Amino acid sequence: MARLLKRFVCQSCGAVGSKWSGRCESCGEWNTIVEEAAAPAGPAGAGLARAGKGRLLDFAGLRGSTPQPARYTSGIAEFDRVCGGGLVVGSALLIGGDPGIGKSTLLLQVAAALARQNTACAYISGEEALDQVRLRGERLGLGDAPVQLSAATSVRDIVATLDRPDAPKVAVIDSIQTMWLDTIDSTPGTVTQVRGAAQALVELAKRRGVAVLLVGHVTKDGAIAGPRVLEHMVDTVLYFEGERGHQFRILRTVKNRFGPTDEIGVFEMSDRGLADVANPSALFLGDRRGEVSGACVFAGIEGTRPLLVEIQALVSPSSFATPRHAVVGWDANRLAMVLAVLEARCSVTVGANDVYLNVAGGLRIGEPAADLAVAAAVVSSLSDEPVPADMVVFGEIGLGGEVRPVGQRDGRLREAAKLGFRKALVPRGRSATATGTRTEGIAIDEIDHLSDLVARFQPADRTLTRLRRRERD
Repeated sequence: MARLLKRFVCQSCGAVGSKWSGRCESCGEWNTIVEEAAAPAGPAGAGLARAGKGRLLDFAGLRGSTPQPARYTSGIAEFDRVCGGGLVVGSALLIGGDPGIGKSTLLLQVAAALARQNTACAYISGEEALDQVRLRGERLGLGDAPVQLSAATSVRDIVATLDRPDAPKVAVIDSIQTMWLDTIDSTPGTVTQVRGAAQALVELAKRRGVAVLLVGHVTKDGAIAGPRVLEHMVDTVLYFEGERGHQFRILRTVKNRFGPTDEIGVFEMSDRGLADVANPSALFLGDRRGEVSGACVFAGIEGTRPLLVEIQALVSPSSFATPRHAVVGWDANRLAMVLAVLEARCSVTVGANDVYLNVAGGLRIGEPAADLAVAAAVVSSLSDEPVPADMVVFGEIGLGGEVRPVGQRDGRLREAAKLGFRKALVPRGRSATATGTRTEGIAIDEIDHLSDLVARFQPADRTLTRLRRRERD
């Protein structure tokens, strides 16, 4: 009887070792190595050298006529946007997000919308019973949608069901971490099982032309649980983001083989499920007050969509030996860089104060174009001088204090003009124009150094720090 081979696999990064250890040498994580049964080795000498010659490949040139892929359009505008115009026939889509953020709700709504358009859809749940899925459907008002429901975790049974000519054209698998293959000797959710189950479902999607939507769990760091190769195997990767204290949800594309990446869709959570937000800029600015110090409107770009959000900063004297910097919705390291440039290049003393930064609405911003808006909010709070309520700000800041141009300037200004803004503080372009010119009905104020921004909040008869102002009073 052949001896059963064992291997030790890290459940965080998928690294394979010959012995167990408490810490993975590849990713550095602790207590993530699990013993699994290895696949039996093939017969000796049965390599490529003895298997004979392979089939010659046919090559084609880059130039040619390739038709656009067929898509299933759900009618949920924000979901179709992040997918590049709809679900591509025969594609595999992976959506991840925090527990309770609304992944299952969104995909059930998508399946119901497609089913009402005579596209056969199946919703296969490995986490909930059929009665639980039905209750959610009734609560969302989807009880009349002809969605085919099933509760299963065996990948062999799912593939056998979908591998038929009359099988559904769209299949939702909720979730991939609960699926298991009987050919792999490990528990569901392990790296080997997740990789094997995803491989079988992606192969089915390509062979049968079924659009497969996989729900993925996330780790405490926010990454999709399982092997990193899982995101490489699928065609589209979406992340569902949002703060529990806000009703807004952001569906963000991080990979898409059939459309643009870094696209976002904005939804609003209600008792009837997730609703499209057609104009997210107006919604994010809906609760904005008038001229308040420390508040600045940033004109950003998310994918192909211009988006206006309010950046709020609060600078106050610290009661601790080490001042605190707290950031919500932006990169904390980038805030530290902006504060360092303000102190080193503009003589703005921030070091003895606590700095709190918040992106209103629960949105997370990642582009460097927000540097200038963050600096404006910080200086505004420090000087107690409000940023004009009808002004938008964008621009990147260099370590020398220079303000650098950013892309899609016209699109940002058009979105601002549409919402009633009349002023813009922007970097000076490569072809410098006179300050005060108007574009899209907005008066443009161009600057090329961060000190120009500070000067606008530092009149001659006013000091820059609120602490000194209080001492005068």
